[in-house]
Amino acid sequence: MIERAFDALRFGPERTLNLRALLPTALQAVALAEPWLRRLQVEGAGEALVITGRGNRSEDGVSVVRTAVAQRLAVLRRKNVLAGYVEHTPGSFVVTFAPVRALAEAPRRRRDTPPAPVVPPALAALAPETLALLEPLAAAALGALGVRTPTRAQLEDEMTHQCSTLAATLPPGGDREAQLRQAVTRALHDYETEP
Repeated sequence: MIERAFDALRFGPERTLNLRALLPTALQAVALAEPWLRRLQVEGAGEALVITGRGNRSEDGVSVVRTAVAQRLAVLRRKNVLAGYVEHTPGSFVVTFAPVRALAEAPRRRRDTPPAPVVPPALAALAPETLALLEPLAAAALGALGVRTPTRAQLEDEMTHQCSTLAATLPPGGDREAQLRQAVTRALHDYETEP
């Protein structure tokens, strides 16, 4: 309990990503963590706290979220987004950021080049974190309909459809985009746990 109070003082809410509270899949956790860490690097944050959870309720007591995040942290270190990272507790990491100028010094690897992100014009105002969640949700929804390899147009249409459908269910007020991300995460979880 005292450690949490010290962490709250040291990092504050702006430099703490609590993935444990969101209950994401490994893919969702990485999709949320990477843009958040990249943004903090550009903003000049010295360090940040990423809480993954220990995985006590996971199969074999091994957190797939923790493993996926640790692997992504290693990639981000190689890409000079992070100067380093250390295990803070069995369920969290403290990351330190590389200077932004270091990004240009990172070695380029062909396999690291991601495909161009899908951003439907109707969703251009959404944060990258939200778009990163909407894309796998759209792919899962299309997959449930039997569309295994959707075209870019199909994916964009489904992202827009999912966004408008979920946004219509949100309560008024508050951080609507954060609420939308929670709704998208829940919907994606539903697809992933379907028999």
